[in-house]
Amino acid sequence: MPRLPITKTPKVYVGGAFLRSESSRVYPVKDAAGNFFANIPQCTRKDLRNAVEAAAKAGPGWAKRTAYNRGQIIYRLGEMLEARAGELAAAIRLGGASKAAAAKEVAATVDRLIYYAGWADKYEQVLGNVNPVAAPYFNFTVTEPMGIVGVIAPDEAPLLALLTLLAPALTSGNTVVALASTTQPYPAIVLGEMLATSDLPGGVVNLLTGFRKELVPTFATHTHLRAIAAVANADERKALAVGAADSVKRTHFIKAEEKHGWFADPAQSLYAIRDFLEFKTTWHPIGA
Repeated sequence: MPRLPITKTPKVYVGGAFLRSESSRVYPVKDAAGNFFANIPQCTRKDLRNAVEAAAKAGPGWAKRTAYNRGQIIYRLGEMLEARAGELAAAIRLGGASKAAAAKEVAATVDRLIYYAGWADKYEQVLGNVNPVAAPYFNFTVTEPMGIVGVIAPDEAPLLALLTLLAPALTSGNTVVALASTTQPYPAIVLGEMLATSDLPGGVVNLLTGFRKELVPTFATHTHLRAIAAVANADERKALAVGAADSVKRTHFIKAEEKHGWFADPAQSLYAIRDFLEFKTTWHPIGA
């Protein structure tokens, strides 16, 4: 009797654990040929709130780690992606990408992680400052992480775009709650499996899958999210901006209708790290 293959049950990665949606809802994802591939968790607003709680618990410990240690952990994650490049490329090809295009996206994603790992113990020297003052004081400006950052990824370049939005916040000591591509969520599912065996503490990165129209309003209004990085259309930007103004959170938008240069050099920048930092200025008397 022929053996029946074991069908994989994808789960989201939240708080260091693999979870189904709290509502048990799923939606189907098909391969490029139109064949059913898997049921993906359809996360709810409750799942988002739970992910924010997990990020809040992990935040202080991640922020207190040395910048050098954070860089080591992000670099190690890049190593893991490199080692499992074939699996990630297969997940990307599920959405219809060619073999060459999928391999290119995985390679660019690894390079992007290594880029930000290199900045982890250097951005403070560039973005912080010793300020000249006309008085007998030392005046220092130093950086601090903002807290919990919400990331809303596009359907285009489902792995590279997700990590391009996620990595700067992670590098600077923030924790992240991310909504993966709706139409191509499987690369984020595979990424979550890698995060679980990486050195990244549970809860630092939380990956959700589901429908944008259901989750974007909660991203906008949740008061514990201190910043939003999103690829959004006009209606989503309006909802996020209104919610962000009410809950006093920083927003960084990339317009969905624009051509995204995810593979281009400007997609990675020191100033992307700056977008998710607070700056604290301290005065100290000379000789005290």
